[in-house]
Amino acid sequence: MTYVETEIASQPECWRRAADLATNRQDVLPRAGERVAIIGCGTSLYMGQAYATLREAAGQGVTDAFAASEFPGTREYDRVIALTRSGTTTEVLELVGALRGKVRTLAVTADPDTPVMSLADDVVVLDFADEQSVVQTRFATSALTLLRAHLGLHSEAVEEDGRRALAEPLPAGLAECTQFTFLGRGWTVGLAAEAGLKMREAALAWTEAYPAMEYRHGPISIAAPTTATWMFGEAPAGLAQQVEATGARWVAGALDPLAELVRVHRLAVAIAAAKGLDPDRPRALTRSVILADA
Repeated sequence: MTYVETEIASQPECWRRAADLATNRQDVLPRAGERVAIIGCGTSLYMGQAYATLREAAGQGVTDAFAASEFPGTREYDRVIALTRSGTTTEVLELVGALRGKVRTLAVTADPDTPVMSLADDVVVLDFADEQSVVQTRFATSALTLLRAHLGLHSEAVEEDGRRALAEPLPAGLAECTQFTFLGRGWTVGLAAEAGLKMREAALAWTEAYPAMEYRHGPISIAAPTTATWMFGEAPAGLAQQVEATGARWVAGALDPLAELVRVHRLAVAIAAAKGLDPDRPRALTRSVILADA
């Protein structure tokens, strides 16, 4: 069994621990009414986008998400959250260091012995969700669970859906598809983007991701009997029928969207295995992007 398979299987238990940690670390998590920015790279960016939408929808305050390299210097925030599994990513460290003394920063990381620990004002360590695989799964979903639970939006039902996602067979025929499109609405737009990234990283699959209503505005033209369109959350009226009319496979999001992401994790590993790929070590990728000095 690969590292990533073990890490995927541990997610429901990690979510339980992350939710408990949210209760214990309320002192450093955002307060209602604060203006918050959340930054990250790759997977962490997409988790940040999901959280930003959830927090604003919950009426907790203005919340923006940015790639760490694209953080604007013209907006004022009460708190900046950095999601960083390794705590060593160059863009994240540079930004957190630049914000020191200007705005309160919180780092959510998996490694307690990492440079971001000394740069951020506050730290939450999800060491139980750290990973040996280059491909992120349980740290990302546990970090989002921490933040989701702080908003009062996590429950045991989410964990039960996670266990179902691990136990139930994947939809038939997906492994033979040549292209995958992931769709979301609201906070699940970020999850759809992350699903596409996981499939590209682990399985070298051709994937795309869109807000569900945008799919009709051009991207549906590639739908065909050899493709699959996977919805995170409730689909817009009539969209499933439009996709099915092309002959493409439609995958409805029957579980909590975070659990749907677990199903995509499993699919990515299955396709990687069929291609003879190592999902723990995707080509041209490393656990952390550390840029050498120019």
